[in-house]
Amino acid sequence: MVKLLAGVLLWSLAHLFKRLAPTFRQGMGDTGKLVVTLALFGSLVLMVSGYQDASGPVWWVRQPSSLLISNVLMLLAVYLMVVSALKTSATRVIRHPQLSAVKAWSLGHLLVNGDLPSLVLFGGLLMWALLSVLIINRQDGETKLAATNPSWLREVIAILATFGAYILIGLVHGYLGYPVFN
Repeated sequence: MVKLLAGVLLWSLAHLFKRLAPTFRQGMGDTGKLVVTLALFGSLVLMVSGYQDASGPVWWVRQPSSLLISNVLMLLAVYLMVVSALKTSATRVIRHPQLSAVKAWSLGHLLVNGDLPSLVLFGGLLMWALLSVLIINRQDGETKLAATNPSWLREVIAILATFGAYILIGLVHGYLGYPVFN
């Protein structure tokens, strides 16, 4: 459990570094980018290996209704990541699409995984995403949303990419022993 906690904390601190210590981070120049990148890779290793090794009490188990809601939240999370990359019209109404994706992803996983390691991992990343939005909004203020030049082609590509990525993620989850669709 220590590795898992360390991974979630390292992930959070690495992402919040430039917001919490902007002068120090800026003074590091390009070295700071390398440090953050290494910290993020390290946090992923700690979270994956820590989650696999962790155990703890189970407070709730997957239900058919929670599985359906979870899958809808996962589809939404993938869509938000895709529209963030493609700058579709959704980015005109969603201020932080990537962090919103993490929140949907975390909630979806918490619905179907009621054990302590899942609460630490998914709950910790949910808290990081919520805190990030608060800090960004406080520091940047209510800035205008990104101006995009949406097109029907870009919207169609976003929808197709979302379903393709969602299916691929589901297949990989199943291959790794974490069934998604049943």
